[in-house]
Amino acid sequence: MLDVALTPEIIAVLAILSFAVILFVFEVVRVDVAALLVLVLLGLSSQIEMFNGGLVPTYQLFEGFSSNAVMSIIAVMIIGAGLDKTGVMGVMAAQILKRAGKTESRITFVLSVCVAYISSFMQNIGAAALFLPVASRISRRTAIPLSRLLMPMGFCAILGGTMTMVGSSPLILLNDLIESANLHFPDNAIPMEQFGLFAVTPVGIALVATGVIYFLVFGKKVLPAAEKQSMTTENLQHYRDVYGIDGRIFEVTVMPGSDLAALRLGEVQAHGRAGWILGIKTGDSTQIIPAQDTLIQEGSVLAIMGARQEIANYAEEHQLTISPFLNEFADALNPTTAGIAEIVIPPDSDLINKTISEYDIRNRFGMRVLAVYRIDTVIDDQLSTLTLQAGDTMVVHSRWQDMIPVSNDKRFAVVTDFPKEEFRTNKLRNASVAFVAAIGLVLFSDLPLALSLMVGAVGMVLGRVLDMEEAYNAVSWQTVFLLACLIPLGMAMEQSGAAAYLASLALAVMDGLPVWVIQLFLAVIATVFTLVMSNVGATVLLVPLAIQMALGVGANPAIFALTVALATSNSFLIPTHQVNALIMGPAGYKVKDFMRAGIGMTALFLTVMLIVLNVFY
Repeated sequence: MLDVALTPEIIAVLAILSFAVILFVFEVVRVDVAALLVLVLLGLSSQIEMFNGGLVPTYQLFEGFSSNAVMSIIAVMIIGAGLDKTGVMGVMAAQILKRAGKTESRITFVLSVCVAYISSFMQNIGAAALFLPVASRISRRTAIPLSRLLMPMGFCAILGGTMTMVGSSPLILLNDLIESANLHFPDNAIPMEQFGLFAVTPVGIALVATGVIYFLVFGKKVLPAAEKQSMTTENLQHYRDVYGIDGRIFEVTVMPGSDLAALRLGEVQAHGRAGWILGIKTGDSTQIIPAQDTLIQEGSVLAIMGARQEIANYAEEHQLTISPFLNEFADALNPTTAGIAEIVIPPDSDLINKTISEYDIRNRFGMRVLAVYRIDTVIDDQLSTLTLQAGDTMVVHSRWQDMIPVSNDKRFAVVTDFPKEEFRTNKLRNASVAFVAAIGLVLFSDLPLALSLMVGAVGMVLGRVLDMEEAYNAVSWQTVFLLACLIPLGMAMEQSGAAAYLASLALAVMDGLPVWVIQLFLAVIATVFTLVMSNVGATVLLVPLAIQMALGVGANPAIFALTVALATSNSFLIPTHQVNALIMGPAGYKVKDFMRAGIGMTALFLTVMLIVLNVFY
């Protein structure tokens, strides 16, 4: 049993810890400012003579900024931004939406399961960072608030790290601690066996399932209430009022017996305001703003823009089946990637006195002209033969990536504000090589995690997927400062003896209690410690104590050690865990949001973990 005397250093560290918790809980200042304040207080302690150089040596005070955890976060943010820039994240978002539809519960389920699976063989902060842009895109496409998606995703990223022995830093460290403990075992004691890669999988699967079910059942009560986001990339009402154009898009399938089958696209587009065909998918071929000679076949899927009732009438007339929402065109024609724009013909444009078909606007610029507004008249008949004049306003539908070069072309004056995110699909191979190299080094080399991931980040820049300014902008510096400034607090807890003092008090309370109660208390202590210091620090401190406690009561020391290593992932109450800090800014969470959702998850984590450990082990 530990016997640690209370010292001035311990009192000072516990006072700073309490001060930090108050700042976090009551949000007196921003969390990153609170963390900076903690860093400064620890540094100023070096000027107090009784502390013998400070609670943390000044030469170690800023080591958090170069720590493995912080550099890993910077690297994965850059890698994630690079993958997003190539459009990969958009594809992943589209696939999730395709399988989950647009209901919040189904999207939460699919997104959480995907993140948990990736997190089982990749550091959970990396998995969360990679899926952050995916969740952001899903939020924009479905109008589901990001705050309703990121917390389930983040919690499941943490839980997913418990499914294998390489999913989280404490579990990676556990076998080394067991090997070290075996060297000091009594001669008559049987050495502990180390855990295999999937030894912890039953516990991890149970915890992930618990987390997913928790948010599916209680999500509406524990997640922040927020109004649905409005898709503002196009003002649909404006186009209805001014041009009589309804910008809603419907997906229809050409059924057997439809009179549209075997016709060319140009032969069936005369219905104008009753719906414009913006896309067609036949077999594996998908075309956006397709050519006039494109053949429609039975089973072809068409994307038609128009008023709901007119599209319904048209579908009934031509034996088409309307899908309840976009499936095949969810990525290509959602409001974040395509929409309606107004383009004015300038006086010096070489389009003047040329027809729309003569200039081949559809094929050259990827724009479908819906109408032309001239003085006070809307022209939407026989557009292909209409001669353009200076001052004409073309109302077009286009993908935003095709609109970017048009907005830079002096022949056009684009007056509609639109998302100017330009995907570098030609850099997909470079981004993939950088990503695979980083993951390969993480899984199959003994290089530090930060160095392995930084290889991928540098690869994104050298491969011209991102430039350096974009790489800098990809980093959430609030997250970096929050973690870097709190790492010295964990060092102070260990070096001053404050952590050992708290542990000795807790262990004294557990003396003489039943084995399962002692195991529960160890899990609770690990949970508390991981909220105020690094999970690695908590593991290093508590695993030796857990082993000694197990030997003292005749329990399995390896299982007690595993209990501690798992419980250090029970970090849901406050945003001190790397994943929680990562999602806090983008979702606009407050500390009280984590406390409201985290208290139930924390209790369930402890309950499920202990039940599965005692049943399977």
